[in-house]
Amino acid sequence: MATALWITRSDIMTLSPLDGNIDTDKLTPFIKSAQDINVQDVLGTDLFNRINDDIQNSNLTGDYLTLVQEYVRPMLVHMMVTDFLGFHSVEITNAGIFNRISTTGNNADADQVQKLIRQERNTADFYRRRLLDHLSFKARTLYPEYYTNSNGDMYPNRERWTGGWRI
Repeated sequence: MATALWITRSDIMTLSPLDGNIDTDKLTPFIKSAQDINVQDVLGTDLFNRINDDIQNSNLTGDYLTLVQEYVRPMLVHMMVTDFLGFHSVEITNAGIFNRISTTGNNADADQVQKLIRQERNTADFYRRRLLDHLSFKARTLYPEYYTNSNGDMYPNRERWTGGWRI
């Protein structure tokens, strides 16, 4: 099954600190992988597929539309940015792997990039917790697919944190 992109360039530019001059082709692989890894991890395969089908068929409405707009989209944007930041300064081409050099400023050092990644991860974790809270209260009545996974499906991961220490 093909996967639709659940967020747009406009969503990314509105909800994240990324500059509007970034080429969309550079963002797309990170959107796709963040959906597959992070969103499907929270929603499980059946709910993920239901929403993906609705997006592909342009009939995402009602509670599912609310779920995506209010809860999934903010998490997805920040998860995508978290992954993107680690690769943005690197160019991978046929000729090799290169550090991109800015002509208008100084490149951020590794510590600065790691700080940005941590900040984005914290923001993504906040939205993940909001999504999990919403699902814990509403899934039984609004999103039955959340509970219908079987066999080789991914079951929803209901853990509240995606990284860091847990005590």
